[in-house]
Amino acid sequence: IAAAMDIWAQGPAALPPPREPRTPVLPVEGERNVLITSALPYVNNVPHLGNIIGCVLSADTFARYCRLRGWNTLFVGGTDEYGTATEARALQEGLSPRQLCDRYHNLHRDIYTWFGIAFDHFGRTTTPQQTRIAQDIFQRLLERGFLLQDTLEQLRCERCGRYLADRFVEGTCPCCGYPEARGDQCDKCGKLINAVELKNPQCKLCHGTPVVSPTQHLFLDLPKLEGRLEAWLERTWAAGEWTANARHITRSWLRDGLRPRCITRDLSWGTPVPLDGFRDKVFYVWFDAPIGYLSITATYTEHWERWWKNPQQ
Repeated sequence: IAAAMDIWAQGPAALPPPREPRTPVLPVEGERNVLITSALPYVNNVPHLGNIIGCVLSADTFARYCRLRGWNTLFVGGTDEYGTATEARALQEGLSPRQLCDRYHNLHRDIYTWFGIAFDHFGRTTTPQQTRIAQDIFQRLLERGFLLQDTLEQLRCERCGRYLADRFVEGTCPCCGYPEARGDQCDKCGKLINAVELKNPQCKLCHGTPVVSPTQHLFLDLPKLEGRLEAWLERTWAAGEWTANARHITRSWLRDGLRPRCITRDLSWGTPVPLDGFRDKVFYVWFDAPIGYLSITATYTEHWERWWKNPQQ
């Protein structure tokens, strides 16, 4: 405290010279290199103060602090644009998903600019870089035996002539009775559910009653990773870097046992699945969206792997 008071009394003259900005910002040997991301806001609506305060502002504050310390800092963000929520909103507004994403991406960017959020790069997930990296990760999982193929009982609306993925169907949660549960999870109790488990399911497009129909999908074989994951978590928790809430939620998933997780959807708006027999499907948004942090960095610099595959720096 005494040292801080002394520097404060000296004023700006005591500060180190400001770091000369480089373009692009890349890791530098022998320096402290900091990559900062903030949670990608979903693109299908106008961002509000909760979005900014919840993730963007804290990341921006930390980025400013790092730059004041003279650390080599890259701060990236962007909009999450694939998935059923976008497709549903586009239908509602009479636009194509691409038109909707273009409109709201520009709106998000302008609002964050107005607030003075100091992104080094603000990108999006609907890019060639996203497709290339997501498909590459998929191929690596396939080659290493971490994917399963199985038949999934799925709700299909005969009136609309389509399978109802996630947000195209609502019903009563079979676990807690919440009447507006989605086809992938319940926002009230947090349980992951399959759409066919919903009670009183209803198509969100025409409000008709869907029927159960079989369809082939690909699954991430999470049980195969469970032992290695538990060992890694124990080491990480011992370091004390997780909040109590994060540890509690993770333990609850492991306590119930990991299950294979479906990573494909019967949609047109998404990253295409590069595998024969599944080329009419796209990746589930929660497989696809986290890869957006990598692909947005890749749209900023072709040397993006120096940030994401470079633990020594």
